[in-house]
Amino acid sequence: MIKRVIAPSGALRYVAPVRRGKAAGLKLKPRQVQTGQIGRNYSTGLWKNGAVNAGRASWWSVARRTDGLPTLQNRHISGSGQAQAQADVDSVEELGKVKDKRLVRTDAYVGGKWVVAAKGGRFKVADPATLQTIAEVADMSAEDVAQAVREASKALPAWRATTGKKRARVLRKWYDLVMENKADLARIMTLECGKPLAEAEGEVAYAASFLEWFGEEAKRTYGDTIPAATDGTRISVIKQAVGVVGVITPYNFPSAMVTRKIGAAVAAGCTVVARPAHETPLSALALCELAERAGVPPGVVNMVTSSAANTQAVGLELTTNACVRKVSFTGSTGVGKMLMAQSASTMKKVSMELGGNAPFIVFEDADIELAARALVACKFRNAGQTCVCANRVYVHQAVYDAFLEALVAAARETLRAGHGLTAGTTVGPMITHRGLEKTLDHLRRAVDAGARVVLGGAQAKVGALHGHFFEPTVLADASDAVPMTGDETFGPLCPVYRFSSEEEVVRRANAVPVGLAGYFFSRDVSRIFRVAEALEVGMVGVNTGSVSTEVAPFGGVKESGVGREGSRYGIDEYLNVKTIHIAL
Repeated sequence: MIKRVIAPSGALRYVAPVRRGKAAGLKLKPRQVQTGQIGRNYSTGLWKNGAVNAGRASWWSVARRTDGLPTLQNRHISGSGQAQAQADVDSVEELGKVKDKRLVRTDAYVGGKWVVAAKGGRFKVADPATLQTIAEVADMSAEDVAQAVREASKALPAWRATTGKKRARVLRKWYDLVMENKADLARIMTLECGKPLAEAEGEVAYAASFLEWFGEEAKRTYGDTIPAATDGTRISVIKQAVGVVGVITPYNFPSAMVTRKIGAAVAAGCTVVARPAHETPLSALALCELAERAGVPPGVVNMVTSSAANTQAVGLELTTNACVRKVSFTGSTGVGKMLMAQSASTMKKVSMELGGNAPFIVFEDADIELAARALVACKFRNAGQTCVCANRVYVHQAVYDAFLEALVAAARETLRAGHGLTAGTTVGPMITHRGLEKTLDHLRRAVDAGARVVLGGAQAKVGALHGHFFEPTVLADASDAVPMTGDETFGPLCPVYRFSSEEEVVRRANAVPVGLAGYFFSRDVSRIFRVAEALEVGMVGVNTGSVSTEVAPFGGVKESGVGREGSRYGIDEYLNVKTIHIAL
C-alpha cells in the first residue's frame, strides 16, 4: 500500500505514479544496441517501499511511420561521452528534501489564502527526468479565476494608493526572501522542469533581480510638466497603475517569467491574477508563499493553477473579464495571437513576449573559439528550451569547417546529460513529450534533406532514468528548405548553415515572420553597426550569446510580440499616462 503524505497547510499529496503499457500504434524496427537490456516502457517509475523501481527502461530514437511522421524506436545509447552514469532518482523523496516545507504548495493562492478549486479538481505535476508524479495541484476553473479577479479588484484601490516607496520596501523584502531561500527554490524548479541545479539557482537569482529592480523603479514613475500654448494654463502629465493585470507564464522559466511580470505590475501599483504553466506550477506557488511573508497584502498577488484541460477556459476568463485591464503573456506566437484577439473584446492593454527563431551568425573575421563556446551556452542552456536561444547558425564558408570542429569540441567538453540534481549535469531533459516529438521530427526532416549529424542525433539513454532526454545534437550542411529553418525547434538541436556574404546572411536571417533575438560574431567595427541595425529583431548580441538582464529591455518585433519587459521601460507597460490641463 502506498502512503500518502500531506504537508502541513500545503496539502502536498505524494502519489504513486501510474504504470502504463506500451504505446499503441508504434512500428518498431530492430536496431543494434550496446550494453543493457531492453524491456517494458513505463511512463513513470514504479513505487515500491517508498523508492523508485525503474525496472528495465526502454529508450527511443526516430524511425519512420507509414504516414511520414516520426515514430519512436527502442535504442540504447552509449559511448557518446554526453550522458553520465546515473543512480536511480526518487523524485518525491528529493522534493521532500526541501528544507522549508511551507514552500512546497499545491493549492492556489487567492485573496491572501491558500484555496482549493471550487469543484475539488487536481492535476498531476511530474519530474520530466523520471516522469514520476511529484505533486497534485489545485485545478482551478474559469469560475475560480473570476473569483480571483474579484479579490484583485477589491485590493486594487488601497494598493494603487500606496506610495512607491512603500511598495519598494515590500518588493525589497520579497527579493531578500527569494535569495535567502535560493537552494530550496532551485530544488523545486529542477524537479518540475528538469533544468540542472546550477541553472535553476541562476534562474532564482535572475528572478529575484526583477523584484529588486522594479522595487527601485516604483519610486521613479515620473510624470512631466509641459509648457502650455496659451496664457493662464498649466499642463501636467502623471502615470497611474493600469489596474488588475492578468498574467500567463510559460514552463521554461517558471520563476523568472513570474517575477519579470508581477514585479513590474506590483511596483506600478497594479494587482495581479496569474496563471503559471500547468507543467511547472510549484515554483510560482513557492514565490507566493514568500510574497505573503514579505508583506504583499491579500489580493495584490493571486496565483490560479489549472490543468491543460482548463487552460483555454482560464485564458478566456482573463482576456474577456472587463475588470482585467491588461494581459501579459509569454509563450508561442499562435497562442499570443489568440489571446490578443480575445483581449480586444474589452480593449485591454497587452504585452506579448512570443516565439523566436534566433539567427546566430559567425563572420569570417570572428574569434572562432569565442563564438563556439558562446553558441554552446546560448543553444543548449535549458536543453534548448529558451525563446532567445540560437535556432539557425550561419557560418561563413571560409571558416565553416574550423568553426564546426571547434563547436563539436566545445560541446563534447561541456555538455553532460543527466538528472538536474546529479552533480556534473549540464543538460537536463526536455520538459514535455510534445517538445521531444517536435525535435525528433525536425531532426528527421533535416537529415532527409541532406544534413549530416556530427554530434548526438537521438533520444538519449541516461542511466536508469526514463524521462524526455535528447542528446545535444549538431547538424552540418543544413538546408533552408526544412521546417526547423522557419519554425523554432525549442530543443537541443543545432543546425549549422553556410553563407558567403554579409548581404546574403542578413537577408536569410530576416526571412522569418518573427524577430525576438539575434546574435553575430565579428571584429569589424563597421560591420558590427551595419548588421546590428539591419537585423529585424528586438535584441542583438554582438560577440556574446547572452541578452537577458533585468536592466535592459526584453522583447521582440514582428510576430515575436509587443511591449517590453525588464528595464525602466518594463514598468511603463503597467502604467497609464494621464494629462491634466489646469486653467488658472
